[in-house]
Amino acid sequence: MAVAAVAAAAAAAAPATTTTETTTTTTTTAQQPAPKMPPPAFDLAYPPSLEPYNTPARAWLAANAKSWDGLATGALVFDRRGRVLLVQRAAHDSMPLRWETPGGGADDDDASLLAACARELWEEAGLEAVEVVRVVSEGAAREPGSVFTNRTGTAVYCRFAFEVRVRETGDRDGDGDEMEVRIDPDEHADYVWASEEEVRRERVGDKEIPITNGQMARLILDGFRRRREEPVEGERKVVQG
Repeated sequence: MAVAAVAAAAAAAAPATTTTETTTTTTTTAQQPAPKMPPPAFDLAYPPSLEPYNTPARAWLAANAKSWDGLATGALVFDRRGRVLLVQRAAHDSMPLRWETPGGGADDDDASLLAACARELWEEAGLEAVEVVRVVSEGAAREPGSVFTNRTGTAVYCRFAFEVRVRETGDRDGDGDEMEVRIDPDEHADYVWASEEEVRRERVGDKEIPITNGQMARLILDGFRRRREEPVEGERKVVQG
């Protein structure tokens, strides 16, 4: 499902880097696996600035004259306390037991990159996306899109990461969280909600959370920065998936 390591989105945006692939915070291992299939249908709101991403991956590659082997997406989900959701890669996966945002490759049958992001979030965390808020990059001076290779270096991909708002399920298990995260133990070992400072320290309480790589860390921190500095666009469009 997930490839190892997909805003103002200009049609010719060229990513600049390539990578091989004290807040009270709770960390919880999910007891139930996430659904294997996405919801049968959803309405996903997004601002007009993200319209360039409301297109299938292959169409985006063709329109932007990119020769990458594929596109991937990442979802930055924040809770009401401003903490970001991170998932821990399985011990048998590449970059074992390291932490990242939910995400993965855009499939040919995904209606758009936005829909691909919503699907991956559902499959990896059991969360239903209701709105794509903004695109994030690796920093204020970087265009959206992070180029990376597969573990053998034989294929090149580009990941576009988005801040996503999800449907709240309520505090069903009494841990204070308003969202019920469900991970697939075949793909992820654990999940955590982390503050910006905890991401920087790569530690939540007594738990170490080494991020997969510098590229992923920069994307996560840029998500925090944009939430502080960028206003949320008022107008919304809706894509159905």
